[in-house]
Amino acid sequence: MGEPHSLKPVVLLNEVFPGDTNSMNTLYGGRLMSIMDTAAGMVSSKFAHSEFVTISIDALKFRRPAYQGDIIRTTARVVWTSPHTAGVHVVSCRLSRSEWEGEEICSGFFFMCAIDSEMRPTEIPQFAPSTDQEKDLWDRAQAARDAMG
Repeated sequence: MGEPHSLKPVVLLNEVFPGDTNSMNTLYGGRLMSIMDTAAGMVSSKFAHSEFVTISIDALKFRRPAYQGDIIRTTARVVWTSPHTAGVHVVSCRLSRSEWEGEEICSGFFFMCAIDSEMRPTEIPQFAPSTDQEKDLWDRAQAARDAMG
């Protein structure tokens, strides 16, 4: 299958609008999951130059809320692969307009399957971790996949 086309992360910026919030003016968890899923799909496609669908989400941890008016910075990186699947680590941070410092609000692993035009799984390039951080994320993603049974 060859080498990955890109190992660079995808970074999305989204503003939290009134329609994205609940009665406490905090971002709906489902809206954040949608943003994170979009980033996972984009980075997978960038990595393999293929179409992907989400097959599972694991170990998603909501740490703190984001509020109306905040900017959400979502960073997605391919950290694990199998013949048809990309494991993506996604981290979302809230940024206030006054400071633009990231405060993590949610992170987790999204597993994406490469598909052809008939929705059949197709092979992707394989990721080989080389740094200690990459190896740690690989191991964490593998543990998440193993726990799914």
